[in-house]
Amino acid sequence: MSRVALAQIAPVLGDLEINLRLHLERIEAARARGASLIVFPELSLTGYFLKDLTGDVAMPEDHPVLAAIAEASASIDVVAGYVALENDLAYIAAGYWSKGRLIHRHHKAYLPTYGMFEEARFVTPGSRLRAFDGPLGRSAMLICEDLWHPSTVGIVSVDGADLLIAIAASPARGFRGDRPDSARTYEQMTELYARLHGLNVIFTNRVGFEDGVGFWGGSRIVDPFGSELARAPYFEEALVIADLDLTASRRAHQLMPLTRDERPDLTLSELQRILAKRAERD
Repeated sequence: MSRVALAQIAPVLGDLEINLRLHLERIEAARARGASLIVFPELSLTGYFLKDLTGDVAMPEDHPVLAAIAEASASIDVVAGYVALENDLAYIAAGYWSKGRLIHRHHKAYLPTYGMFEEARFVTPGSRLRAFDGPLGRSAMLICEDLWHPSTVGIVSVDGADLLIAIAASPARGFRGDRPDSARTYEQMTELYARLHGLNVIFTNRVGFEDGVGFWGGSRIVDPFGSELARAPYFEEALVIADLDLTASRRAHQLMPLTRDERPDLTLSELQRILAKRAERD
């Protein structure tokens, strides 16, 4: 078993100092409760609707704020969201820090730029989808819109992931019944991905308001059989702790070996065919 904390917070837009302090407080609280990993939402260190503030808060790897997160990870692993600055390009990033160092970073691959979303105007899309060997086993990280493209989860699953860490800044959209439609969709996705790919899924979403837009929270952990192990409330800050069975993924793969039987060669050949046809049309 591994004890995991979901840090469902409301970061302050563009204020790195306040957001860092909020992170350090939650990290200490989770450590005191015996957690070995704490997971914050997308852009937890910066806020979401940054727009022209993006360049002001973009951080190279040696930025003091990230150094403070790394230091805090000496006794508890930390996943946090921020704007990464690499080669003069800004990316929406998720970092995994452990024992004082950054061991994996994911750049958001799919940038929503429709309706209220303008991400592609201000940041660059990531170009890699990778699993990594972390303290909790073979793991992968995805960010918000990445989850709306099933190929991302399929790729990291074939790459060996048993644990999916998904962070989001999902606004509340559409209200029917007891929760927003966007919450309902994320709950369906996390359960489906957990079952189909035999994954433990950690999903952390933010709360609070920015530019009149509300974020719904509802962070949760789902085991590889689709059962919810923990959930944070809607629309409220919370620190939720749950024990994660790291052997459950192996049992799920034994019962339903879909990932084992996946045919990446078939997928690759068909994608190459589709790309060739597109090139002909262009």
